[in-house]
Amino acid sequence: MQFLKILFWCLLAFIAAVFTISNWNAVQIQLWGGLIADVNLPLLLFVTFLIGFVPTMLYNHAIRWRLRQRLSTCERELLDLRTPRPEPVAFVPAETPATIAPTVVPTATPPGSLL
Repeated sequence: MQFLKILFWCLLAFIAAVFTISNWNAVQIQLWGGLIADVNLPLLLFVTFLIGFVPTMLYNHAIRWRLRQRLSTCERELLDLRTPRPEPVAFVPAETPATIAPTVVPTATPPGSLL
C-alpha cells in the first residue's frame, strides 16, 4: 500500500513538472495605477490555488478542532456519569459540648487597701 502511495505522488509530481515546463510563458497582469506585472503562468496558477485553498483549509482545521473539543467534553461527562458514586451518608450533627460558664478569678488585693 505504501508503494502505491509513493507511486501516486511521484506520478502527480511528474505531471506537474511536465505542465510547468510546457507552459513556462510570461503572462501580463494589469494591476492598479496602470502597473503591469509579468508573471510566469505556473507561478500564477500556484498562487491562485493557494489563495483559494489556504482559507478553506484553515476553516476546516478550526471546525475539526472545535468538534474534537466538544467530543472530548462529551466523553468526559459520559465517563463521569458511568463512574459509580459512593452511597450518600446521612448527616448526623455532632453533639455540642456543654457551654462552660466563664469563671471569675479573684484577684488578690494588696494588704492595706480599702475596698
